[in-house]
Amino acid sequence: MPLIYKISDQDHWDSIRNESNYNGSKIDENDGFIHFSTQEQLQETLEKHYKGQKNLLLIAVNSEDLGPELKWEPARDGALFPHLYGPLQKAHIVWEKPIIDTPQGTHCLPNGI
Repeated sequence: MPLIYKISDQDHWDSIRNESNYNGSKIDENDGFIHFSTQEQLQETLEKHYKGQKNLLLIAVNSEDLGPELKWEPARDGALFPHLYGPLQKAHIVWEKPIIDTPQGTHCLPNGI
């Protein structure tokens, strides 16, 4: 099962926890799609877009469940990133785990990632 990952602020996620769909963050809404990363892209995504932020959550989704709304498009350095053009049905979430904040202001991904 090829997983892709969404990083979310825990407070934002908690505020929409009971909804059946997730429309993404404010940045996602402005860009018109939900940004995801592959496992190999996660650490750089954290460093580039979430440096210094705390209380983050990592959400894993099976990319095969997302259908034709999932597009793989070039972004950083031409690498293909998964972008979902439509809401994420929460039924497609495989798991969610907290991202650990370090005293140095960096992040540690959950074990196994």
